[in-house]
Amino acid sequence: MPLMMRAPSVSPAPPPRQRVRPLSILVVSPEVTPFSKTGGLADVTGALALALARQGHQVTLVTPRYRGIEAAGSSLERVPIELGDGVHEVELVEHALADRARVVLVDYPPFYDRPGIYGENHVDYPDNAFRFALLARAAVAVATRHAQPAVVHAHEWQSGLTPMYLTRAAAGRRTRGRLPVVFTIHNLAYQGLFPAAVLPALGLEWELFTAAGLEYWGQVSFLKAGINFSDLITTVSPRYAVEIVTPEFGCGFEGILAARRDRLVGILNGIDRDVWNPESDPLLPARYGPRDFDGKRRCTIELLRTFGLPHDEAALERPVIGMVSRMVDQKGLDLLAAASEELAGLDATFVIVGTGERRYQEMWARLAARVPDRIGVRVGFDEALAHLVEAGADMFLMPSRFEPCGLNQMYSMRYGTVPIVRATGGLFDTVEDVDERTGRGTGFRFEEYTAEALFAAIARALAAYRRKSAWRKVMLAGMRKDYSWDVSAREYVKVYRKAIRET
Repeated sequence: MPLMMRAPSVSPAPPPRQRVRPLSILVVSPEVTPFSKTGGLADVTGALALALARQGHQVTLVTPRYRGIEAAGSSLERVPIELGDGVHEVELVEHALADRARVVLVDYPPFYDRPGIYGENHVDYPDNAFRFALLARAAVAVATRHAQPAVVHAHEWQSGLTPMYLTRAAAGRRTRGRLPVVFTIHNLAYQGLFPAAVLPALGLEWELFTAAGLEYWGQVSFLKAGINFSDLITTVSPRYAVEIVTPEFGCGFEGILAARRDRLVGILNGIDRDVWNPESDPLLPARYGPRDFDGKRRCTIELLRTFGLPHDEAALERPVIGMVSRMVDQKGLDLLAAASEELAGLDATFVIVGTGERRYQEMWARLAARVPDRIGVRVGFDEALAHLVEAGADMFLMPSRFEPCGLNQMYSMRYGTVPIVRATGGLFDTVEDVDERTGRGTGFRFEEYTAEALFAAIARALAAYRRKSAWRKVMLAGMRKDYSWDVSAREYVKVYRKAIRET
């Protein structure tokens, strides 16, 4: 659902630390925090824009004005856009985000003033092809009339037609060529598939309906358009960039991506170190840091109390294993179901937060009813509770089948909570497996996607937890890692400059 909130007040960005040749960057995304959000995509686009601005670059984000977003900014203009069987008059509304960063909202109520962003009751809106083609066309209008960017950065399938429309705009204006485009894949499982019949209504020629164009098994794929017609392609971790050219993780796109392997780069997402900071987090009952862990114990007590679990001295001797996740196969819930009997018998306490498939919600409810002093479950999501789990748990569980990047493992390490993860995607890139001989590492990884491998990783973590000084070393190693957006933004700038040089 869209976030129901006002546009943010302008917060000045600090001056860049070093002299850079600033770029003007236009970002196209279906979600941007704090205006709209269904998942991590919104956090990425919003935080990356601010990080780029802090480094001296000029950033313009283009995103729809969904229901609940107040259009309190200034109107740039009303733009007529021909699409489908008519002309749609779109208003472009500008908001300042920070020094050198702004958002332009695409205000068109017939397409965006709806209860959901992509659909309702788990059913996509039938006109999504037109809704997001309009976003791409509006972004071209902003680029050519109001931003003059050096590079365009499009995110996910919803922005996939952007490079094609930019090419048409350049041809119409008889310019030397279109702007360079960087296209980011956040999750390859979402491919923007529509009937072939929409092609002419989108203003695109049938000649594009080929394997080298945007045809995918008889349908039009916006994702394939973004991959095939952008100058460089990024995804959200180095490991995921390697995985998605394989049949196991390619979701049917492995051949398409392999053909552009030389254009594909993996850049790890960052986290907001101000929001996720145990030394200043306002959502915690007590603050703590690497020099003083007393507050973490108080967070553990409050976490157990919140879940109605024992929190006496005996209970506090047991490690608390937390999980905040969608309850679906992708997140490893099938492995947890297969190992549920063994997990219930461990000398540990589990706190689980999430929502998803009913069978998994019912599985956790049954386990909690069977061992109510060891397992606590909350079906749903609450931001404050997510912060409390990260702070109050000793370990954090992420046994994902695949994970393009993942953020919770980075939040966990920041909070001195040791992650237990499958070695896939961004989990592999961010969590260093603990070496039992040296004690070096930041978490516990397992390779094979089996219940046995998962259980063995948990057993390793529980054994390490009993060695208090060694465990503290692992906690501190994770807390010292820098996964800030400033690091990631510098990597994106390298990609932008490469795209500009080679276009």
